[in-house]
Amino acid sequence: MPELDRKATSVFAGKVVRKDLVRKVKVGVNVPVFVLEYLLGKYCATDDPVAIEAGLKVVNSTLAENFVRPDEANKAQSFVREKGTHTIIDKVKVRYLSEDDKYWAELINFGHKYVHVPERFIREYDRLLLGGIWAQVELRHQYDDTATGKRSPFWIDEMRPIQLGSFDLKEFSEGRRQFSTEEWIDLLIRSIGLEPAHFSRRLKLLFLARLIPLCEQNFNLVELGPRGTGKSFAYQELSPYSILLTGPTTVANLFYNMATGKMGLVGLWDAIAFDEVADLQKMQKEVVTTLKTYCESGTFARGKDAMSGAASMALFGNTNQPVEVMVRSSHLFIPLPDIIREDMAFLDRLHFYLPGWDIPKMRVEFFTDHYGFVVDYLAEALRELRRHNFTEMLDHYFSLGSHLNARDVKAVRKTVAGLIKLIYPHGEIAREEMIELAELALEGRRRVKEQLKKMGSFEYYQTSFSYIDNETREERYVGVPEEGGRGLISADPLAPGSVYTASVDDQGKIGLYRLEVGCSPGTGKLKIGGSVDTAMKESMQRAFAYLQGHKINMGIAQTFDVTDFYVEAVDLLANRISCDAGIAMVVAIYSALKKHTALPGLLILGDLSIQGNIKAVRSLSEPLQVGMDNGARRALIPLENKRNFLEVSGDIVERVDPIFYSDPLTAAMKALGMN
Repeated sequence: MPELDRKATSVFAGKVVRKDLVRKVKVGVNVPVFVLEYLLGKYCATDDPVAIEAGLKVVNSTLAENFVRPDEANKAQSFVREKGTHTIIDKVKVRYLSEDDKYWAELINFGHKYVHVPERFIREYDRLLLGGIWAQVELRHQYDDTATGKRSPFWIDEMRPIQLGSFDLKEFSEGRRQFSTEEWIDLLIRSIGLEPAHFSRRLKLLFLARLIPLCEQNFNLVELGPRGTGKSFAYQELSPYSILLTGPTTVANLFYNMATGKMGLVGLWDAIAFDEVADLQKMQKEVVTTLKTYCESGTFARGKDAMSGAASMALFGNTNQPVEVMVRSSHLFIPLPDIIREDMAFLDRLHFYLPGWDIPKMRVEFFTDHYGFVVDYLAEALRELRRHNFTEMLDHYFSLGSHLNARDVKAVRKTVAGLIKLIYPHGEIAREEMIELAELALEGRRRVKEQLKKMGSFEYYQTSFSYIDNETREERYVGVPEEGGRGLISADPLAPGSVYTASVDDQGKIGLYRLEVGCSPGTGKLKIGGSVDTAMKESMQRAFAYLQGHKINMGIAQTFDVTDFYVEAVDLLANRISCDAGIAMVVAIYSALKKHTALPGLLILGDLSIQGNIKAVRSLSEPLQVGMDNGARRALIPLENKRNFLEVSGDIVERVDPIFYSDPLTAAMKALGMN
């Protein structure tokens, strides 16, 4: 037996199981994984192939004879009546009815809500009252001669929990001390059914990051990536305390039903996962609004009452393009439905963006044949760890940089705390180990902020995330693969008639466009192609009207009158923010007619009135920041904005050369380098 298997079976005797046997039986029967693992642990806890084969036969026959399918409830009840006694495998819930002053058991698949249960089981297994447990139950059919209250012919004689009746976190933590960090991570990876030998250290940590919502209260995770990478597996198979939703939901279902007075899912489950998040497009806006408040504070309002919940949220979705294409053409929240994607305040509440494209599609050889935790034991450990707070442990070694605001700090702390609970549940972590967790947490949160920055809102532009060593005061910056500019603004000269332009709207959002002007023989007409919004189209038409009236002064009259112009505006950030593109339009047409390219890496700012008066830009910092991040090396700026240049940050001043202009002709000539 390999060393890790030997250690696991020794330290956690009876709490680990061979994962290849689970897969072998699971294929043929549709029962919860923890039911299978209980039976396998009972009948196949050996290395002897002959004994394992015999044990598998017992497991299969036990399932065939004792597991009750929901559609066979009447048949099972009749069988118990005819036979007198019978052992079944089912989920048992117990509730107390005050009118009878009695406890009643409910057998879910057996389909009976009133089964007599001895009170000794309730005292021994308190989880019967907290949502129920799966168990092997010996049932007896007998006439109920109770004089008053409800009657039932079914009685429980014996109950053996298949799930844990109780959990000892101290024992779990002491067991962790027997393993090195590498061994413990490998044991956890095997517990979710995978063989760690196939994966790098980073990949192992990403697999574990998927489990953070199960052990950290009110944690918000998003993972977008290719299909077939096992995104939602943990929430479907690993824990009985999580629920996987596969379509739109309602405020009443998710939070609180005012009609029935019952708490929704956030009060019933530890983690709520939304699978195929793109299917939420038809979800009511009220759900997202309430979810936004809940994801920030764990509270929500229904009617006159403010309520709270501890459930974590996980959003899983599929990408339809390679990550390189999404990064180059838009941003990494594109797979989300519009109702979520366009609400930047909601996206800002996501604590960790797990890069699903880094995780390989599941293949048969990735599955393990070794021992891992029985999933119910692991689920209990994760649930118990939710009660503990490890968020301050990062402060023992590091503080966070100035670019992290309060929401960023909270996200990083909660991610680090979740990873510590998974990997270091005993609370003992060295400085180098903390660096690994802190950098992963900073990367996941920065990925969220980078996308918000690309979506065009200047308030998210501080994304240089860092952490500072408390002893040496050394500051280290943490990046993401998608960090920084995407080269949207080419450093090479564009074809004549093509220019870059940007502007900022009244909400501080940035529009970045490439204007392309095509010329053909004609009579001086303009056609604007594509889906250009009204305000931008009007600014382009004003610029064209100005050129028509001043073509002689600008020295383009002869060619202008015999040319038709086709203009297309390419939205480089794909955020549909309007752009005042008047001066860029003038420069683009001037460049096309003169057959002269604009300066390379040039970003054009500013608009003009119908009489040619220059309209200053609302603010310089935002469009120049976007331009710099995307490769701009110089900017054409209205002279009136020169006083605003003092407000621009030093790194922009250092990297982007300003070119000022006071009228359209000067702008056109300077843009082409003809002055």
